[in-house]
Amino acid sequence: MDALAGLLDGPRAHRAFLLRSILDSPWSLRIQDEAPLTLVTVTRGRAWMIPDDGEAVRLDTGDVAIARGPDPYTVADDPATPWQVVIHPGQRCTTLGGEPLEEEMGLGVRTWGNSSTGSTVLLTGTYQMRGEVSGRLLTALPPLLVLPGEDRERPLAALLDQEIVRDDPGQEAVLDRLLDLLLITVLRRWFSRPEAEAPAWYRAHADPVVGRALRMIHNDPAHPWTVAGLAAGAGVSRASLARRFTELVGEPPMAFLTGWRLALAADLLRETDATVGAVARQVGYGGPFALSAAFKRAFGVSPQRYREAGIPGAGAGAGAAGAAVSRPGA
Repeated sequence: MDALAGLLDGPRAHRAFLLRSILDSPWSLRIQDEAPLTLVTVTRGRAWMIPDDGEAVRLDTGDVAIARGPDPYTVADDPATPWQVVIHPGQRCTTLGGEPLEEEMGLGVRTWGNSSTGSTVLLTGTYQMRGEVSGRLLTALPPLLVLPGEDRERPLAALLDQEIVRDDPGQEAVLDRLLDLLLITVLRRWFSRPEAEAPAWYRAHADPVVGRALRMIHNDPAHPWTVAGLAAGAGVSRASLARRFTELVGEPPMAFLTGWRLALAADLLRETDATVGAVARQVGYGGPFALSAAFKRAFGVSPQRYREAGIPGAGAGAGAAGAAVSRPGA
């Protein structure tokens, strides 16, 4: 497992919200659903993504946009078109006055819009990624990024467009995996661009020594790793690994390991019924007391209190957020 796969393994799509929108001008959708991560791709026509704080960005056929919540934004045929529809949390759709529109604008299975033959078709997938592990991914992204369509994404988008309107057995699982694959493909291309300012943990994965150490940590966080053990696995001396890891990742190996273990623990506490002791063993702590002490230092509350309160994740050890709107290569 590499760094990106490790971050996406926990928050991968599970019964994700997926919708095919068919629209004829004029149209303007006010998106205030507070979703942590939304992927939008245009399969026909064009659209504009308009953040509240930032410049409008045009999406042509094949382009893909990723919006990082919870801030609202607008998707429209033109930046000047007034809002007509509001998308609320829970994907509730209303007029500006609050009247429901789900039935009025429904066009079939996972399909919605103001015209069955509209000139613009959008595919939208929404992730509910609220954990500590996914927080490391979310904070590495700008609030809005748009990538021009490339050959590697177009077949995936076309397949998703075909599958989204089907209602066969197991269809939700098929759609979740297609959405995951499209997201990973887009993120991998985004992080490969120098102007994207990829986080240190992602850039370090390409290093033959530090990348190997990162994979060992991600593959088996419960292992009793030491700097010496990681260095042996990476084929270098202890001092060499410690120096190189800190230079590339921005923190020492054991600090990174601790942050990763606690992020995994936080997600397990929120998403499963496992006992604190079971969570501790799963992420590499000897018992509940050892995990509780480390957890309280990092989060300010005990694991049990964290679970009971449902405290929102902030991404333990996450880097700073990127620029407001990014469109490299446009």
